[in-house]
Amino acid sequence: MEKNSSLSSSCSHRRPFVLLRAMEPEDLDLLYRIENDYDLWRVGSTNVPYSRYVLHDYIANTTGDIFTDKQLRLIITDGSGANVVGIADLVNFNPQHLRAEVGLVIEKAYRGQGYGKAAMEELITYAREVLHLHQLYALVARDNADCLRVFKAVGFQQNAQLKDWLYDGKEYHDVEFLQFLL
Repeated sequence: MEKNSSLSSSCSHRRPFVLLRAMEPEDLDLLYRIENDYDLWRVGSTNVPYSRYVLHDYIANTTGDIFTDKQLRLIITDGSGANVVGIADLVNFNPQHLRAEVGLVIEKAYRGQGYGKAAMEELITYAREVLHLHQLYALVARDNADCLRVFKAVGFQQNAQLKDWLYDGKEYHDVEFLQFLL
């Protein structure tokens, strides 16, 4: 997964180089911070806090095999591998239809610098060339313009809008259903 394509962003500078790697025990603090970030709950389907114990158990027991676990969580690092940039998830994997839902979280310090697009490009390559998936899809809150921009920039097509799909405790939000055929 360390292979980097020579694609560059539409900006005048080249996209950052990222690596996707398996989770390690040292990622526990990162997972704890992300899984318990209330701001992320608003744009996703999870709204339950996770304890360190539960996350430690998750890291220890995941096989890293999407066919066994029906999901795959990858850590996104910068090109040096020294700095964790975020997390990329393939969830709701369906082995019969060879499709998976994509989740992406970029750490706040790295947002707006092209890391989301670079990570998605690497994830698409991995899904196509290693996992041999047929399609990826994402459900993105309609008001999450930055996330929608990243998915569209790498070729996801907006195919439907789901009304009142997410509830943040105060109001409902529409989501865009996006697909990428590999």
